[in-house]
Amino acid sequence: MKKILVANRGEIAIRVMRTAQKMGIKTVAVYSTADRDAPHVKFADEAACLGEPQSNKSYLVISKIIEVAKKLHVDAIHPGYGFLSENAEFAEEVEKNNIIFIGPKSKAIRVMGSKLAAKEAVKKYDIPMVPGIDEAITDVKKAKTIAKEIGFPILIKASAGGGGKGMRIVEKEKDLESQMNRAISEATSAFGDGSVFIEKYVKSPRHIEIQVMADSHGNILHFFERECSIQRRHQKVIEEAPSSVLSPELRKKMGEAAIKVAKACDYLGAGTVEFLLDADHNFYFLEMNTRLQVEHPVSELISGVDLVELQIRVARGEALEMKQEDLKIKGHALELRVYAEDPLNDFLPSIGTLETYKLPTGIGVRVDNGFEEGMAVPIYYDPMLSKLITYAETREEAIQKMLKAISDYTIRGVQTTLPFGKFVCEHDAFRTGNFDTHFVKDHYSPEVLKAKTHEEARIAAIIALKKYREDQKILRTPRQ
Repeated sequence: MKKILVANRGEIAIRVMRTAQKMGIKTVAVYSTADRDAPHVKFADEAACLGEPQSNKSYLVISKIIEVAKKLHVDAIHPGYGFLSENAEFAEEVEKNNIIFIGPKSKAIRVMGSKLAAKEAVKKYDIPMVPGIDEAITDVKKAKTIAKEIGFPILIKASAGGGGKGMRIVEKEKDLESQMNRAISEATSAFGDGSVFIEKYVKSPRHIEIQVMADSHGNILHFFERECSIQRRHQKVIEEAPSSVLSPELRKKMGEAAIKVAKACDYLGAGTVEFLLDADHNFYFLEMNTRLQVEHPVSELISGVDLVELQIRVARGEALEMKQEDLKIKGHALELRVYAEDPLNDFLPSIGTLETYKLPTGIGVRVDNGFEEGMAVPIYYDPMLSKLITYAETREEAIQKMLKAISDYTIRGVQTTLPFGKFVCEHDAFRTGNFDTHFVKDHYSPEVLKAKTHEEARIAAIIALKKYREDQKILRTPRQ
């Protein structure tokens, strides 16, 4: 494998290219006209334009990516995350053109891409699942009958869904019909598939996921868990590894369950098995993401591996050299997704130019970044600027490093999630580990953040005034 095309943009494209470069592999960047001056384009050995800014005219056009790959004699394609990373048709087309797809086979992508098919696949492995039905429905009467059987509250979920789209929590029977119609409509609009299913809504859930890696020689490893419960709009903002609530016994059980899920679909490469953990520490299979996750750096730091390097080695047909017993958790890592979003305005995207953009540095601070000062934040794509990751021996130290790194991260021109990250890291519920996926609903509001920011500014002003007055009292005598 001498040349890899990275079918993505931003920080993940650079992240993959760094490892390829370290392994002596040449890289090809692809870009839209909106990204022609982006850092990932400059970082690569070669680059090719795919088309206009809109994703469906550039990054999502399979034929154009294959055309570039063949023209530049590429050996493999890494899809990153998002865009075409979980598109079975793309994986098939790559393979048909005798190019290596750095990811699972299309069959696994298809099976795990449907929540219903995924549940069916893992059934025989005796993996705990949330009570509910494992068939798509549109009949409201039938839905009411099922809901009564499993008990309210229930969760309506789009079978082809992700990112919180096509998902509705229903507390009472009278709301079921309207919420179901909304979920079907939203799922149809977002995924072209309106099929939904119903399951029991787990109260006070924590979102725990397990990183797995499988080679073509029958070896499957897990690289422990990530805690992903700090979310807004059902999307993660802060992740950490390991989780503060898992015992060694529970960690082992969940890791073994994740490996079984990978076996169930004959998995290859890096994947993530997601679970819900209830208040009594019972865990339930949620879904499998058949790609590298945004939050993979925290797993890398606590396990001491480069997951992208392992992806490439597995795609080359190599066997995983380490055994499960060789892997140990060392230290603690946190990740904050730095989005160009306004936490004071319902986390809506904040579009503008990065007038000032200074990254934090230091021991135990890692920034996976895709932007630079002076760049405009495009309106066409996910608004994530970078991922801020801190690592230390203990969770407390990692949190303190994160707070210091947030204060050292200077961004002017757009609003970001940095103040929200600071709010979370300073909150007692987070610091004690006593939180779940309702953290934002239970503890956060724009008013609380505003009040906290104003109070901090007031204290800073008092300290500055006190210092000034003390300086004025010092008697300055001329030198003799």
